[in-house]
Amino acid sequence: MATNSSLAALPLSLLASLPGGLLLNTSEKSLLTETLTPRQIVEELDKYIIGQDEAKRSVAIALRNRARRQMLPEDMRDEVAPKNIILKGPTGVGKTEIARRLARLANAPFIKVEASKYTEVGYVGRDVESMIRDLADLGVNMVKLEHTETVKEKAELEAEERLLDYLLPPPKRQRRTRRVQEIPDMENEADDSQLTNQTDTNELRLAPHLSVENEQQSTVVEFQIQPDEKPPHEEDSFQSTREKLRKRLKAGKLEDNPVEIEVQNRTMSFVEIFTPGGSFEELDINLKDMFGSMFPKQTKKRKLSVSEARRILIQEEADKLIDMDKVVSQAIARVENSGIIFLDELDKIAGREKGVGPDVSREGVQRDILPIVEGSTVATKYGMVRTDHILFIAAGAFHVSSPSDLIPELQGRFPIRVELTSLDVEDFKRILIEPKNALVKQYTALLETEGVNVTFTDDAIDEIAALAFEVNEQMQNIGARRLHTIMEKLFEEISFNAPNLQEKNIKIDAKYVRQQLSEIVKDEDLSRYIL
Repeated sequence: MATNSSLAALPLSLLASLPGGLLLNTSEKSLLTETLTPRQIVEELDKYIIGQDEAKRSVAIALRNRARRQMLPEDMRDEVAPKNIILKGPTGVGKTEIARRLARLANAPFIKVEASKYTEVGYVGRDVESMIRDLADLGVNMVKLEHTETVKEKAELEAEERLLDYLLPPPKRQRRTRRVQEIPDMENEADDSQLTNQTDTNELRLAPHLSVENEQQSTVVEFQIQPDEKPPHEEDSFQSTREKLRKRLKAGKLEDNPVEIEVQNRTMSFVEIFTPGGSFEELDINLKDMFGSMFPKQTKKRKLSVSEARRILIQEEADKLIDMDKVVSQAIARVENSGIIFLDELDKIAGREKGVGPDVSREGVQRDILPIVEGSTVATKYGMVRTDHILFIAAGAFHVSSPSDLIPELQGRFPIRVELTSLDVEDFKRILIEPKNALVKQYTALLETEGVNVTFTDDAIDEIAALAFEVNEQMQNIGARRLHTIMEKLFEEISFNAPNLQEKNIKIDAKYVRQQLSEIVKDEDLSRYIL
């Protein structure tokens, strides 16, 4: 990964042309230093996805180009459009998995959506602009989390003080009042100079005609005297107890103790209740701000454990310390320049059928997606977001359609097309044992929790891979997902009896695999429902 020392060697003209805050602002990380190189991205994807090298290279280059564009002079930076990608391939070959892993590698707002859940404008359902609003929400949360980390230490100190106040409330200070006669027409007879305060805050000096000795009048006015100072011994005792409690709190000895705290009552807003689709945001009206002055913030008391109360109080204190205007500004800039949207199930909206019935989610949705991909401005609750430089990666099986069935304008917005290959027996073998989250490792770890030690022989792996490939050929090809059904059936007996097994060491070989699965595979009708 690139380091700050490598950036120091860059020409000053390039450094000067960086967008504000990328390098000079420590709270805003440099995209170039934080983004992996294309080779490193492919290596990371190889840890979880077998094969599909061409697709990995394409997304790696696209991801790296996001950082490269930020290093260009401003006039050229605006002209460089993202090269959107279409991943075409049968189900279960790694399209969605590439998106999942890419989301963790990309130091940028990333969202995965399904094209099939959107409807044409004018019909009930989510409109395509909601994907940009969702991306903006994610971007704000991402930047807010980064800012929270910078104020976390101070927030923890403030939360600790509040927690100590709840655990050991300060003693109530006594208040004294004096009964004072109200003289008729006092406003005319006395002016402000007749009521003066003595320098001693514990005593109130009254004007002569307002003497407290005359109590003939029925009307009484109460003057509240400022609290008396606590005696030194009481103050010392309270502070001593508080410090002892603080030490126990820091040592973690009170984590499970119950404590009653007062927190803000987070209720659903009008917009959230009546407009779950989010379309109300198009009006660009923030009802919460409009009616905020009419309805004060509500608080409620909750009884929680100390550990849970600390978490809530830290979050509340951090929210007070964070400048949300700055967070929103940085988040919108990050979404516009580095945002990535993975548009899955694109093949489900490909077609030229008439716009009736279920077809309102087809060509009409394509026309609605077009301006978003091409570049437009979308209204969100955080402000206007431009989509000119958001990267779109689309994916679809395209079994009954092809990318050429998309409207021509949309085809032109996805210049890079990558076809993912179907999986063969060798791929299934590697999927079973090579990835970090390989199925064999998962099932072995699950049974280890019951004290059962499971080992696989090489011929067992070969047999499972061969059976998965055979079933995919006989029926619909669902790719690597077939391994999940086969492994679940293979371990059904062991998983059920694991707590009561006398023999805790189990060896799975080809014979055991055939014994459990071969009959089901041969019976095509039975395997259609089980595997």
